[in-house]
Amino acid sequence: MLKKILIGVLALAVVIGAVAWFNRHAIILFMAANTGKLEVAPNQPIAWAQGPAQAAAPVAQRPPNIIFILADDLGMNDISTFGGGVAGGRVRTPNIDRLAAEGALFEQAYAGTATCAPSRAMLMTGRYPSRTGFEFTPTPEGMGRIVSMLGNDTRPDMPRTIFDARAARATPRFDEQGLPGSEVTIAEMLRAAGYHTVHIGKWHLGSGPEFGPNAQGFDESLLMASGLHLPAGDPRGVEARLDFDPIDRFLWARMQFAASFNEGPAFEPAAYLADYWTDESLRVIEANRNRPFFLYLAHWGVHTPLQAARADYEAVGDITPHRLRVYAAMVRALDRSVGRILDKLEEEGLSDNTIVVFSSDNGGAGYIGLPDVNAPYRGWKATFFEGGIRVPMFMRWPARIAAGRRIAAPVAHIDVAPTLAAAAGARLPEGVAIDGADLLPLATGESEAAPHEALFWRSGHYRVVRQGDWKLQVSDRPERAWLYNLADDPTEETNLAERYPERVGAMRALIERHQQGARAPLYPYSVELPVAVDHTLAEPFEEGQEYIYWPN
Repeated sequence: MLKKILIGVLALAVVIGAVAWFNRHAIILFMAANTGKLEVAPNQPIAWAQGPAQAAAPVAQRPPNIIFILADDLGMNDISTFGGGVAGGRVRTPNIDRLAAEGALFEQAYAGTATCAPSRAMLMTGRYPSRTGFEFTPTPEGMGRIVSMLGNDTRPDMPRTIFDARAARATPRFDEQGLPGSEVTIAEMLRAAGYHTVHIGKWHLGSGPEFGPNAQGFDESLLMASGLHLPAGDPRGVEARLDFDPIDRFLWARMQFAASFNEGPAFEPAAYLADYWTDESLRVIEANRNRPFFLYLAHWGVHTPLQAARADYEAVGDITPHRLRVYAAMVRALDRSVGRILDKLEEEGLSDNTIVVFSSDNGGAGYIGLPDVNAPYRGWKATFFEGGIRVPMFMRWPARIAAGRRIAAPVAHIDVAPTLAAAAGARLPEGVAIDGADLLPLATGESEAAPHEALFWRSGHYRVVRQGDWKLQVSDRPERAWLYNLADDPTEETNLAERYPERVGAMRALIERHQQGARAPLYPYSVELPVAVDHTLAEPFEEGQEYIYWPN
């Protein structure tokens, strides 16, 4: 009898615990789903401004058109140019490969940082966060608290996520965390030089009269107003939900399928997001074929939530696991977008005198549970290992850059703005320190000199410098230093910090000098996320694995 009572009590406790766990998680996701929802109207056609009916000068005699295509969270190994391709090479990227082959390929190109928004700020300004103060990626209200609660509840094997409620209360609203209007963007530089400037896609640098694309130099902006690639459950698509990832669960609860034009009301895009952005980009090219234009096409792919167009999902074949097949289909859509842009330029007779640059805002994310996206490099998005910051960067300009040009010197996102300004004959802002370099001499073969003595990265207590072939990472949580010689060890396998303490000291001093007089971060970080260096979030975290804490 006593045994039966004990079993009954234990069973009741399990049920009560399960109900409490479910209720807690249901409440958390209900909070996410009911915060900041948009009123979304049906699709509306975009009335793009039309350029002159006749060109003032032949294409070859005008300043070059400029198209900058930015992917989101694309891993190096997703691009077959580098010998990889998704699913062991089953899904390749022929259009991105074509772009890379027809111009300059930067073999050691780096993102501004290992998460999206500060990288985008560096692309726009050519300046480090130590000058702009834009150091951390803004997240929607409540995301830090909810993600930390979900993470700590569902992943007891991981180091605990640290949430700072006081810092969260001191942080402005999501849309008010922006790149200051006092910063001069490449769009402003080009507009001052006579360019018509257009932004399509993700922005993530704030909104409104000071921060939004229209306030930062873009004549027109077709903005991603939320974060789904299609409505949830839409028969036009196939989705993969990642129950092991707290961020994914928040996004599915919170995000909508929405766009806006020139800061107008939100409406539903007409098609799968990557295709919709591309459709509208082709219209922009056509509308502006008789005048110099700058098009910044900032894709949301391949960022989570993982959603693919059904036709792409069917085209990539029987790939497992399911999330890899959906991801592969998303890469296919991104590649198709690049091909359609290149084909449109040829159709309009603009190809030779149009600069097309392609990159990704950071490396692939470990939280999608796909181990090969950054191979052969270690680390993920939200780490400063090579997998988090090594990105593709290609520049095609047939009128000036020979096909097949390969550049070995390390370059970074801070170089994009000064390079495009130089190509357009635009003036850099007076009295403003630009950290980036003009890469045209390297791209055209006029110079072989490395543009930087050192490159720097920082996110809170986690700091990095690359000087020549040496790279030092230092962190306070965990308190650790990692030193690698990338010429001998490009995949960062052998930590040399204990073997070369004097070099560690000298490179730490470089980091400190870089921070002298630095502008304080504009907004505090409220969350520190534990990120395993060598394992995805789909795998169990085991004692002894290397990890970092990413401040956000």
